[in-house]
Amino acid sequence: MTGPLRVVVADDQALVRTGFRMILASEGIDVVAEAANGAEAVRAVRRTRPDVVLMDIRMPELDGLEATRRILTGAPGEPRVIILTTFDLDDVVYEALTAGASGFLLKDVTPEHLVAAVRLVRTGDALLAPAITRRLVERHARQAPAPPAGVPGGLHPDLSALTPRELEVLRLLARGLSNTELADRLHLSGTTVKTHVSRILAKLQLRDRVQAVVAAYETGLVSAARDGMPVPGGADGGRREP
Repeated sequence: MTGPLRVVVADDQALVRTGFRMILASEGIDVVAEAANGAEAVRAVRRTRPDVVLMDIRMPELDGLEATRRILTGAPGEPRVIILTTFDLDDVVYEALTAGASGFLLKDVTPEHLVAAVRLVRTGDALLAPAITRRLVERHARQAPAPPAGVPGGLHPDLSALTPRELEVLRLLARGLSNTELADRLHLSGTTVKTHVSRILAKLQLRDRVQAVVAAYETGLVSAARDGMPVPGGADGGRREP
């Protein structure tokens, strides 16, 4: 992928926007627009067509969740959205992940991690810090009933479309294994693992690994109690996996 990385920063605090702009600009990343609320963010995205949107989850007029839903309409060239939050187990963050956000960052993220995250999702990968994401999903997916037919808001794909091997890969992916760890566990090449992951996402019509984790929990394929997950509140390894 060529050309400068283009970002929209949406946050109702001017100081946060300025700080993020300075950090990104220092690394050659172009902040093409800023927004102080969700409505401004939607307009800015439509006007500038950025690669990535840094979206505060709680803003006036239109919150980050609804703005994310409006931005990720399925139109060609839609950007990747990273949710900004002060609380990693926020139920609204979970809803944003199911709506298509590619991950989330705490607002006290280090400059290095901010830049790395923006660059990662620009390539089409998901920002997946395994322990934090699993704690978030486990807390909310086990409480979330399936939505009525035709009503968006959850990920309840038909897993019967997957082969036994793909189900195994999805189960391990949801437990936080990286591609390298999947390859070692299943005695497969890295290329074969990537092919399996791509097919899982395509068959279940999911955007990325974050949504795959959510789907594995919401369908009951994985649960913390049955699969030996860390309990909520455990330490996060901080790994990001493409």
